[in-house]
Amino acid sequence: MLSEFARRLLAWYDVSARRLPWRGIHDPYAIWVSEVMLQQTRVETVIPYFQRWMERFPTLIALAGAPEQEALQLWEGLGYYTRARNLHKAAQIVVHEYGGELPSDRAALEHLPGIGRYTAAAIASIAFGLDEATLDGNIRRVLARAFNMDLPARSPSGERRLWQLARQHLPAGRAGDYNQALMDLGATICTPRAPACFICPLETLCLARRLGVQEQLPRLERRAPVPHYLVAAAVIQKDEQVLITQRPAQGLLGGMWEFPGGKIEAGESLQDGLRREICEELGIRIEVGELLGVFKHAYTHFRVTLHAFYCKVLEGEPAALQAADWRWASLHQLEDFPMGKIDRQISRKLADKNSEAFGKPIPD
Repeated sequence: MLSEFARRLLAWYDVSARRLPWRGIHDPYAIWVSEVMLQQTRVETVIPYFQRWMERFPTLIALAGAPEQEALQLWEGLGYYTRARNLHKAAQIVVHEYGGELPSDRAALEHLPGIGRYTAAAIASIAFGLDEATLDGNIRRVLARAFNMDLPARSPSGERRLWQLARQHLPAGRAGDYNQALMDLGATICTPRAPACFICPLETLCLARRLGVQEQLPRLERRAPVPHYLVAAAVIQKDEQVLITQRPAQGLLGGMWEFPGGKIEAGESLQDGLRREICEELGIRIEVGELLGVFKHAYTHFRVTLHAFYCKVLEGEPAALQAADWRWASLHQLEDFPMGKIDRQISRKLADKNSEAFGKPIPD
């Protein structure tokens, strides 16, 4: 039997659903791609990436047959690059083990790289019409407010309660619409700050609204302070080329290319730390010259301030001691290598400076 909560939600969704490029289609692969891209990323950011991705990799088989570096390059700027690597790896598994057809079973989906409980349920309900409830940040917020849940939303007990609520009101046969309706409501009306309760279809049912505590929910556990790291990178020049290195496949920005360098240790100067890092990473001795620029970026669990310096090799030949690979690349070739945000900023600053960037003498 349809609960009043689900009835109002679906009635609102039937007339107010957002028009998105992955909606109204029956391609499980496209829905899978959209759900992975939407993890920890806003819809407005995802749309152009999704459209470019589907243009280049229109089918799961096309993705599986492409080099991983091409997938990473197309993903560049979207962040959380493990998602792209897992998509590529999972596509190859689906081709080899499932004949190129994405499995519809939630448990089978969860065995694929990068697909957890939430994403598997979302794909199963939206792409295959299965009666699976799911949770994302928007859904957590809507449910916590509608049912005035006082438990921290990300705590084990809070998670259990939210999954219970999501399943309790799941309308048989319309799970996909129900899940997407909750997502849309959280994204457009039941927002983290200043929710538009006066136009919400659940206003008179919402317990938090009735008590006037909607902006205090969901309860979040206090986060530890975000660490900050000082980093230095070397723009090593040789014959109008620069040296770039590839990060190991596992870990942050795995498989991406960067200007070599690393964290500065306590008591080190930027220059001393950079010389040490380059020796450890590539086995060469460098001279550190003029500062190219200072770049800041916030990752999920830490922040960095990176100082990039022009450098030249004094002794030795590069070797991939701590890097997966290394290359000499001209300025125009740098765009062909997938990079994280800071390294792309460095490469573009170099391109902007062009003739000024290369051959710049290093002060004695």
